[in-house]
Amino acid sequence: MGVIGVGNMGQHHTRVLSLLKDVELVGVADINVDRGLDTASKYRVKFYEDYRDLLPHVQAVCVAVPTRLHYSVGMACLEAGIHVMIEKPIAASLAEAEALVNAAAESGCILQVGHIERFNPAFQELSKVLKTEDVLALEAHRLSPYSDRANDVSVVLDLMIHDIDLMLELIGDRVVKVSASGSSVSGSPYLDYVTATLGFANGAIATLTASKVTHRKRRSIAAHCKNSLTEADFLNNEILIHRQTTANYSTDYGQVLYRQDGLIEKVRTSNIEPLHAELEHFVNCVRGGNQPSVGGEQALRALRLASSIEQMAMDGKVWQSRETEWLPEVAVRG
Repeated sequence: MGVIGVGNMGQHHTRVLSLLKDVELVGVADINVDRGLDTASKYRVKFYEDYRDLLPHVQAVCVAVPTRLHYSVGMACLEAGIHVMIEKPIAASLAEAEALVNAAAESGCILQVGHIERFNPAFQELSKVLKTEDVLALEAHRLSPYSDRANDVSVVLDLMIHDIDLMLELIGDRVVKVSASGSSVSGSPYLDYVTATLGFANGAIATLTASKVTHRKRRSIAAHCKNSLTEADFLNNEILIHRQTTANYSTDYGQVLYRQDGLIEKVRTSNIEPLHAELEHFVNCVRGGNQPSVGGEQALRALRLASSIEQMAMDGKVWQSRETEWLPEVAVRG
């Protein structure tokens, strides 16, 4: 395997691949020669300034280049018969994303997209808990302080798209209504703060808030259910289930000694690193020929919804479906 792009995320991909059993990390590629050579030296692999020179030596790659390059790099890899794990969002536009999905199907190669929160132990357990619950509403917060990373896309494509994918997976029904609003406060042409509300065909609703300019980092989902409130904290890998109950304990003389008004359950989660689980899943799919849990189709679905949210946040409009039509296929701005 190889890694194309060894910036912030690419460094982590390289580290994890170097630790996976039965995986040989043979090289890294990056247009930043100093960074690429430093990474290659650290992991004792070969450096390639042109990623295309890496392709003849690998069976699969992790692509962690800027979003605007996902299409060109991903397409070159798939056309060369290389299995691809590409960071989210899958591409910078719906047309490019669809082309990548089609290319993967034609080549018979695995295309997995880095919606890493699917592999977060807290989300894994949250999914299990909600299978037995009647979900009324979901509430997601993904907030970060400002940084220079991922400054070529809006907060919708950088952060909110994670929760879009999770909401679609958890509720499992059509989106029939979308509204969104947002603002830019960092002076960039991209949205820095966005809130969106989704209405689903089964009556469930979801609210999502994403920010690049909040002074405290937060990654959480709250599930408001008929009989409980379940809160998942992805940063602290913790799940709490709040249930309402009333229990009175009395003496023989009728005096109440104890009253319980509510119960809080703490769900046990594993400590596995999400990226480790994600890349292990990718490797297993390549070996076994199975389709990944977050393949091109799932990533395209999330991108389509993210594209609509982004444009609505900029235009201040509300979209509502007519009968069974899907979201309008609006190209991503930027």
